[in-house]
Amino acid sequence: QLQASGGGLVQAGDSLRLSCVATGRALGTYAMGWYRQAPGKQRELVAEMNRGGSANYVDSVKGRFTISRDNAKNMVFLQMNGLKPEDTAVYYCEAGFGLVRDGYSPQSWGQGTQVTVSS
Repeated sequence: QLQASGGGLVQAGDSLRLSCVATGRALGTYAMGWYRQAPGKQRELVAEMNRGGSANYVDSVKGRFTISRDNAKNMVFLQMNGLKPEDTAVYYCEAGFGLVRDGYSPQSWGQGTQVTVSS
């Protein structure tokens, strides 16, 4: 089970750090990622990281968001800096056998955490 937290209401330019903790599994064997879904839009991949630490980001967040993981604590994080109103969405963490970039699909999802960025 994955549980995400850390969302909130912030102003444009602010930062947030999302956390996702896994229970019942060792995250170290999985690729981990963050997706988001804005109202009326499809869920999109934001960032992902494989077991070796290689990361992949959607172009719109490159240079602003950083994904990291702490396998010892079974946690994955998303540091979001320079937030923009268009980052407003429900953010979901996920776990899979490999990166979506490499053709893998998410296997497990956490519940979402709302991020709202006001202008």
